[in-house]
Parts: sequence; structure tokens; C-alpha cells
Amino acid sequence: MIIALDVGTKTIGVARSHGVAFAEPWFTLARAGVQKDVAQLVQRVRAAHPTQVVVGLPLELDGAEGRSCRLARQVGDALAAATGWPVAYQDERWSTLEAADRLHATGWSARDQKSQIDAAAAAVILEAWLRAPGPSGGGVSSS
Repeated sequence: MIIALDVGTKTIGVARSHGVAFAEPWFTLARAGVQKDVAQLVQRVRAAHPTQVVVGLPLELDGAEGRSCRLARQVGDALAAATGWPVAYQDERWSTLEAADRLHATGWSARDQKSQIDAAAAAVILEAWLRAPGPSGGGVSSS
């Protein structure tokens, strides 16, 4: 099982895949600080026996890493340290827009999307990583 995270300032969207080209939104976690977030993620995800974690990296339009990237890396690095799970980072600049388009296309209203958008964005991130060239997906960098 491969897990993806869309780390935001208020929530973390989580998606999963069995290594095929498709991912499914799984759940959204309310943020409570990096250490508490990691503890909650481990508690909810451990039983799935993840073999890889992919964290969305919200790069700036010019490719630079800003504050949001540092937050995503903090969560990814802390999760790797706590579990030993391999963590990779994937450019996710357009994931939320893509997720909103997908939800809209399947009949979700803008109001109803709020509860699912972060997990759907994590699915977009994971699918992009799965499609990237390389032996086990691509990504920006691994820790």
C-alpha cells in the first residue's frame, strides 16, 4: 500500500493506492501540530502496512520552496523518523484544482467538496507520483 499526504495548515488529506495507476481518497485529518499529526497518522495508517509515503510538496510557481513546503517536509520527515517508512516528495502545485475539477465532474457541489477536497488532492498527488518515470515512481526528492 502506498499512502499520499496533502499537508495544509489546517488539515492533512490522505489517499491510498495498491501501487496501480489509480489512487483513492481515504480520510482528512484536522491538524494539531507536527508531533500530534504524526501520532494520529501512524495510528490510522499503520494497519495498512504502507510500503511508501508520498508527501505533496507545494512548490511556488517558479519552483522555489516556501513556508508551505517546509511544513510538508516537517510532517514527512517526522513521519519517516517515527516509523521508518520511506518518504518521497511530489510536486503538487495544481493538485487542489485538479481535485476540485474531478469532484465537480462527478457531481459534487462546491459546498460539499469541502469535506473531501484534501483527500482528493492527496489522490491526485499519489497518481502523479505513480505515473512519474523511475523504478518506483518519481518525485522531487526522498528522505
